[in-house]
Amino acid sequence: MTAFIQGDRGVATVWAAVGIAALASLGVFGLHLGEDLVARHHAESAADLAALAAAAHMVIGEQYACSQARRVTDRMHVTLVSCRASDWDVLVDVAAQPPGWLASLGAATARARAGPA
Repeated sequence: MTAFIQGDRGVATVWAAVGIAALASLGVFGLHLGEDLVARHHAESAADLAALAAAAHMVIGEQYACSQARRVTDRMHVTLVSCRASDWDVLVDVAAQPPGWLASLGAATARARAGPA
């Protein structure tokens, strides 16, 4: 019986190492997921602000309003994908690149609409 017990020496160390590696992997995955969520929220905020800036200048014209939307997106370091007017409403689409290797998975996109109250 003692030969069987002595043959199992060090198994707990292996299981502990596997458990620590699994927890570390989940932690890294959680960090990357958080970065992706931050990129999405950044894109949504930029779209909202760009649409509001464009709607505030819609009286002057669609071209000037969209130039104001582009100014906001440039300052927020996101890409203005499209800006168009529908009656007095302004529709804005933006895209934000997440940092690191997540950029290879695609950009975070957002849409916003703003107009008179």
